[in-house]
Amino acid sequence: MDQRKILVVYPEKRATRIAIYRNAEPMFLKTIRHPEEELASFACIPDQVEFRRDAVLNELKKNDFDIYKVEIVMARSGLVKPLKSGIYLVNEKMVEDLKVGIMGVHETNLGGLIAYDIARMIGVKAYMADPVVVDELSDLARITGHPMFERKSIFHALSHKFFARKYAKSVNRVYEELNLIVCHVGLGGISVGAHQKGQVVDVNQAFDGGGPFSITRSGTLPAGQLVKLCFSGKHTETEVLEMLNSKGGYSAYLGTDSIPMINAMIASGDPKALFISEACAYQVSKEIASLYAVLEGEVDAIVLSGNIFNSELFLENVKKRVGKLAPIALYPSVNDLEAHAVNALRVLKGEVQVKEYE
Repeated sequence: MDQRKILVVYPEKRATRIAIYRNAEPMFLKTIRHPEEELASFACIPDQVEFRRDAVLNELKKNDFDIYKVEIVMARSGLVKPLKSGIYLVNEKMVEDLKVGIMGVHETNLGGLIAYDIARMIGVKAYMADPVVVDELSDLARITGHPMFERKSIFHALSHKFFARKYAKSVNRVYEELNLIVCHVGLGGISVGAHQKGQVVDVNQAFDGGGPFSITRSGTLPAGQLVKLCFSGKHTETEVLEMLNSKGGYSAYLGTDSIPMINAMIASGDPKALFISEACAYQVSKEIASLYAVLEGEVDAIVLSGNIFNSELFLENVKKRVGKLAPIALYPSVNDLEAHAVNALRVLKGEVQVKEYE
């Protein structure tokens, strides 16, 4: 089999993770840390593209990797327009939408921008697989309760599809034949989706609102109390959004967003940490159970993914609440880099029809 070289570019808030894969096997993995004071010198997130791109190229050069051996560049998905599931060519239209933040400005938008730059430089193409804005919601799932509001689909689409297909393969089935409830606990938010015959027909909007709280996100808050807080004059819009997106959840309750520190508190038997952890598992279980109703009780499996499920305590707190609904398939990891590489291979082998972003 040909040894195809794949570059994955995965920007985060204060770092850029990169990986070189030979087919689906990792050759090189690196997290490039960006000091906060350096990032603070940029007026907006899109201004960081050249800085982060050069950091990626310098890191590869420092490790004696010839960038011109790369055949395909995969980008972490950003906030582009709502799309159907699939693999998309990063084209000029997508680059434009990522720069202006058509669906919001976020560090993930840098993935497509950096990948596009590098791909053009070395004469290959860049792609984005199952962006976070994959939208396959049913019409019923879009209804909120007031016509001025509509539910949006923003979730860990790449991880959902990756682990759902992995489960389907493990039982010699095709993903498009199954009904699954997929729960993915990322470093930021938690998304739980109802996968009906290959379509995510319902999922909580994990980016800035609904669902269980996580390490730094508040999840669904009491609407009336939130409205009163917004008009209290005590908080700016920025502060309220931070409360929802980056200063809520475990961080707000326990005073830290450090996962090792939180784990140490739980391991030491800290009663507050144990209680908040159980509350998170409780909310995750409620979200899973609600999708049992969406799928009308026809559920082939509940797929649990994310590092948090390495905790036997957290896992048991979920299993005891939803374990009777359907078989549980456990994938206690976050494999975004591998998921990108697997999708790249599908493109290189011609196994998938690449979609055009319009």
